Amino acid sequence: MSTLFLRTLREDPADAEVPSHRLLVRAGYIRRVAPGGYTWLPLGWRVLRKVEAIIRDEMDAMGAQEVHFPALLPKEPYDRSNRWTEYGDDVFRLQDRKGADYMLGPTHEEFFTLLVKDLYSSYKDLPLWIYQIQTKFRDEQRPRAGLLRGREFVMKDSYSFDVDDAGLDRSYAAHRDAYVRIFDRLGLDYVIVSALSGSMGGSKSEEFLTPAEVGEDTYVRCTTCDYAANVEALRTLVPPARSYDGAPAAHVEDTPDTPTIETLVATSNARGELRREDRDWTAADTLKNVVVKLRQPDGKTELLAIGLPGDREVDAKRLEAVVHPSVVEPFTEEDFAATPGLVRGYIGPAALGRDKPAGVRYLLDPRVVEGTRWITGANEPGRHVFDLVAGRDFSGDGTIEAASVREGDLCPNDDGGTLITARGIEMGHIFQLGRKFAQALDLKVLDEHGKQVVVTMGSYGIGPSRAVAAIAEATHDDIGLCWPRAVAPVDVHLVATGKDDSVFEAAQALADDLVAQGLDVLYDDRRGVSPGVKFKDAELLGMPTVVVVGKGLADGTIEVRDRRNGEREDVAVADAAASIVAAVRT
Repeated sequence: MSTLFLRTLREDPADAEVPSHRLLVRAGYIRRVAPGGYTWLPLGWRVLRKVEAIIRDEMDAMGAQEVHFPALLPKEPYDRSNRWTEYGDDVFRLQDRKGADYMLGPTHEEFFTLLVKDLYSSYKDLPLWIYQIQTKFRDEQRPRAGLLRGREFVMKDSYSFDVDDAGLDRSYAAHRDAYVRIFDRLGLDYVIVSALSGSMGGSKSEEFLTPAEVGEDTYVRCTTCDYAANVEALRTLVPPARSYDGAPAAHVEDTPDTPTIETLVATSNARGELRREDRDWTAADTLKNVVVKLRQPDGKTELLAIGLPGDREVDAKRLEAVVHPSVVEPFTEEDFAATPGLVRGYIGPAALGRDKPAGVRYLLDPRVVEGTRWITGANEPGRHVFDLVAGRDFSGDGTIEAASVREGDLCPNDDGGTLITARGIEMGHIFQLGRKFAQALDLKVLDEHGKQVVVTMGSYGIGPSRAVAAIAEATHDDIGLCWPRAVAPVDVHLVATGKDDSVFEAAQALADDLVAQGLDVLYDDRRGVSPGVKFKDAELLGMPTVVVVGKGLADGTIEVRDRRNGEREDVAVADAAASIVAAVRT
């Protein structure tokens, strides 16, 4: 400790929003360089390397082979896959001195594909699994939460190459099993949920999430079956169509003083001529229509109107996921002024049907099925349409999954179960890419019949740097970090307390003995530093085993503390090394 490049802090950093960020900085594991960019200090670098070692171990054991690409990547392959445009503002672009365009790689599908194309041409070469662990770059608009959402991060990305879909299924299953082993070894609780593929394309897609209140991902699980999904991938249980025989004709009514859904419903139930004949109106019977702008990667703008039940809001993350790579922008007062066919607060299907303003798409929530009756805007201030029936009086241009998800919503498996929601940190994401990149980049091989076939691919990512933060989030307590043994920077934090030379001599001898037996030891040999400060540092740094050589030495004992559960034991000096080694290797 007297020579370790380390300074612990007693105060939280001003920009720290979550415990992992606060503690990793205070304990001297990382230091901020710029928004979303961090320097790894010696102890933090050890943790990251241990996480990477576990990943490498399992990837190598499954038969994958490690390669390494540059981070500075040329434009042309991205043009061929159309992702140079699709990425929009989410990446870092630059030019060299000759004016050639480059990107700091956010991911490497194109270049793995081209590498295999350059070297392999026969089905006999496949299946192939290759991976890298490398720094990636994304121009996050709002980097936050330390290592959990940065602009520069470490990722393990692997790719499978197969002749056919059956081979892809086997490769996907092998990677999924390897991921289970990796996260088990990291000591993380996790759930595996269905997910969207986003810009990656392809079919099957799953995320590995570790439950955490600070997580940016919301997922759902069914109370009665094994269904689990990221909310972006959740598919609404669509109710059956209803008969509208005998439903009243739609009618427009004055509805003054109803600025909210709640006041509209209350007024509708209070006025006899507006009431339903079978039951009261509810917020779920109102149809709100939300308009947004979609900015395409090429800069063009489209207007999107979303019709959904009034007891729901548009979930920004769900909407962004389904319209990707378009960027969602608000429809402002100025936009309403420029589009007089849409009246703010009173937009209804009539304004979004055949005569809707040019360039507007109207998509409906899946719950808006044929035969459902609605109260909605009449596109006139202070007026609403009642008994407007879907399929009879209006329809949309399609459906969209963009409504907020609630605890208690029905499971889409239609087994009678309901959904519970939770938050989590995305730790891994696996995709069946299919042939998207192979087709774009013309990756083909000769099959066993001598016919050229397009290779089918899978993509599999894990974030080692994010894993460091996620483990810190999951294991810290109110006094500091508390690392699982598999990823702790060292096995033992040895603390010498007191002023007598004999204490430091005994501690040094014990450190030498432990190192000789293969343990990593952090020895707090600082003189003139109070025991209280040393203990605070030991608690903050979070090594799983803390050994104290101090006043007990006079009685022939040292103290062994388990940082994870707080248990303490006095051990005879003569038995100390053997006892500590046994504890570490249990």
